[in-house]
Order: sequence, then C-alpha cells, then structure tokens
Amino acid sequence: MAAPARGPDDELDELTLARARRGDPEAQRALVLRYQRPVFALLHRFGGTREGVEDLAQETFLRVFRELPGFRSQGRARLSTWILTVATRLAIDAKRRAEVRARHRPEPPEPVATPDRDVSRRRLGEAVSRAIAELPEPQRAALLLRAYHDRSYREIADALECDVGTAKSRVGRARQRLRELLKEEMG
Repeated sequence: MAAPARGPDDELDELTLARARRGDPEAQRALVLRYQRPVFALLHRFGGTREGVEDLAQETFLRVFRELPGFRSQGRARLSTWILTVATRLAIDAKRRAEVRARHRPEPPEPVATPDRDVSRRRLGEAVSRAIAELPEPQRAALLLRAYHDRSYREIADALECDVGTAKSRVGRARQRLRELLKEEMG
C-alpha cells in the first residue's frame, strides 16, 4: 500500500477513514502513515526523550483508534486537527507529570558542548527549544500548533477548548515571551 499524500491540506479520504473506523488494519496503517510525521513533530517540540516521544505517539494513535468511531468528519474539526489535539493533551499531561517527578530529584549537570562546524545554528536551535519549554502550557500548545503545524486560530481554539480570541492572544503572548527569552539568552 502506498503512503498517502502529505500536503498540509490533505486529509485521509472518507473511504479509508470509514474503513479505519471499522478496524480495518490496512486503513489504520494508512492513517498512521499519513499523520505520524505531524504527531511526532508536535510531541518532539514539547520536549522529552526520543523514547518518551515514541511512547506518547503510540498512546496518541491508540486513543485515536479507540475514539475514532465517535469522530465526525462533517463537523468543524479536520481529522488532522483532532489527532493533534489528542497528542497535545497527552503531551501536556506528560509534561505536568514529569514536572511533579522533577521536583523530587536533583538537577542533572549541564551537557558538555561538543565542537561543531555549525555551532551558532545549533546554539540558536537549542535556545529556541529551551525558550519554548519555558512558556506556560497553554501558550506553548497554541504556539506549536500555529507555528509548527500551521493550524488556523479556529482549529487551535477547538483543540485547546477556548475562544478564537483566546487562541490568538495565547499565540501572541507566546511569540512575545519567546522573543524576550531569546533576547536574554542570546544577548
């Protein structure tokens, strides 16, 4: 079976979606192949280890398959938005659990820098990752959905269960805070 197209507006076709709802393994595989890249990208940007991201991605698709019969594609939400919503909520919950566990153990030592011909680019990337990690959860989720997954404010509002104005505000505040954090860190 060929992998489905991966354009930003491509959704799984209705026939494959209907088959996936009925538990057809080929259709479910097509769904995973179509949406695994954006799910992994979103979860990776929330932070965590590779294994943690893989575990959250697996849990995302398990929940999607469990709840897929109740998803209505004729509604406002696209399938991709709904799947990213599931992943976002799992990532937020995992981050909160990790923060609680982190309060009970000492800080690990800072990693030792290694020589690299592209040090400034790597440094900027690491600074952006750290700055994003410092954003409050609602702002981080809104920013990631907007900047990295090109979701509309309506889709962000639906995913985060808030008003469109609140979604816009969260993205705006996240961008402003990100600029401030990067300015401080990069000098």
